[in-house]
Amino acid sequence: METSITAAGAIDTFLVLLIGIGPKLALVPFLEITASLDPAVKRRVLRKMLTTAAVVAVTLMVLGELLRALLHFTIGSLSIAGGVILLVLAVWMVLGPPTDSSHRTAGKDPMQLAQFPLAVPYLLNPVGIVGLMTISAEAKSLSVFAVEFGILVFVLLLDVVVFRWANRVSDKLDEGRMLVTEKVFGFLIAAIAVQLVLDGLADVGVIAPIPH
Repeated sequence: METSITAAGAIDTFLVLLIGIGPKLALVPFLEITASLDPAVKRRVLRKMLTTAAVVAVTLMVLGELLRALLHFTIGSLSIAGGVILLVLAVWMVLGPPTDSSHRTAGKDPMQLAQFPLAVPYLLNPVGIVGLMTISAEAKSLSVFAVEFGILVFVLLLDVVVFRWANRVSDKLDEGRMLVTEKVFGFLIAAIAVQLVLDGLADVGVIAPIPH
């Protein structure tokens, strides 16, 4: 149980939340899904996506340990489940064919797309869910919780800045470069997914802890 936090611990929390609720995983899907929408609708989708992800993230941080206790699962089980789901997302990022954004949004309510899949599981992805619930379970001091909550707020503000910038310059972004970036990042996400599974297996005692 954490009763104090070090600089290294704060950096680790920042990196986990940056991966788990940062802009990179959601950026390309956001640009693809909103490409054919009017600017006003794009802004509404952006606000809905950011608001939904933020509300869910804060709820998990505040009530995550209570939910875990009520549903009777361990952090290790959550880590394994999150790793499997994240691996599926990563495989799709790497191997999935390029899609026509107009086809993806045709006949669908943009506000629903803002909530799923943009807010969850792209912006708030399985890494973020595991990280936030782990914080909720292990932060037994108000000072630790306050620092980690502040880190979450900082990451959410970074999301606001990045997505507002992307929304304004989306027409000028090179689609080919964005696609290559998504494929490369997908490999890294796959490695993180495997590590989540290994951490979960170590946590429940199936394998020995693997340093990383």
